[in-house]
Amino acid sequence: MIQSLADGILVGAVLSLGAIGLTMVMHMLRFANFAHAELLTIGAYAALVFDRVFQGVNATLGVKLAPLTLTGSLIVAMVIAMAITGASAVLIDRLVFRRVREKGGELSMVFASFGVALIVRNVIGLVFGLHTELYSKSIAFAVVVSRDPLLLIKPDQVFVLAATLVIMLVLHLVLSRTTLGYALRAVAENPSLAQVNGIPLQRMIVLIWVIGGGLAATAGIFYGMTNHLSPVMGRDLVLPIFAAAIVGGIGSIYGAALGGMIVGIASSLALLILPSGYSPSVPFLIILAVLLVRPNGLFGEVRA
Repeated sequence: MIQSLADGILVGAVLSLGAIGLTMVMHMLRFANFAHAELLTIGAYAALVFDRVFQGVNATLGVKLAPLTLTGSLIVAMVIAMAITGASAVLIDRLVFRRVREKGGELSMVFASFGVALIVRNVIGLVFGLHTELYSKSIAFAVVVSRDPLLLIKPDQVFVLAATLVIMLVLHLVLSRTTLGYALRAVAENPSLAQVNGIPLQRMIVLIWVIGGGLAATAGIFYGMTNHLSPVMGRDLVLPIFAAAIVGGIGSIYGAALGGMIVGIASSLALLILPSGYSPSVPFLIILAVLLVRPNGLFGEVRA
């Protein structure tokens, strides 16, 4: 029970990062982007490529930062992957979503996002193959935190949780205490009024894609550090990420963070009573329950 709870919190940390980026895009652009989870895959594989490149150029960068399996090359690759994923999100918006947004409605953008997701997933599969990948083949031994009840935690998992909390804190400070944060919130609440008041709408849209893409890349890399990389990881994570965003309430980064934890813990605890094949249905049940009880989520607001 305690082990499942701890595992759920660690999974929830990854879902929270993915859900925060998704809820910001959904709140500002007002459409459900089912291609968002593929940004996690783009970021994860971009980091894998640059991690191997840097290790080939300088072997010392590939030395583990014990007790973690994390290396200096992966840290540098992570920063580059965040930039690449943010740029990819902007490019996808320019090539697809922006055109659909100008000519069609929200429903058209949802269908377009399905198409983008399929294209990205298959391109990654063609380039890297359908087999799984690992950032490090080193064995990461779990630390015995408690023997009764038994609780095992890997150092990488602790790092992921701590890094996620730091990222959330920084994002909170940016959105709540900076002029840029006020501008982003104003555009999300009322784009037309924000534009009248001199806020550059298109620039803010680009920025929200960059932030969402960067957070998605980080979530994908953290997922790869604690599990493995696969071209279909976006497909496997899209529903839990959406569940987290819906539970928290669209537009609330704090709700998305809490929603990620709720979905992660619920999915992990469900394995105690359900066969593993039924665990993917847990996010569906959570979405249905929240929509029936609180259609706007825990922290969501009614929007006109």
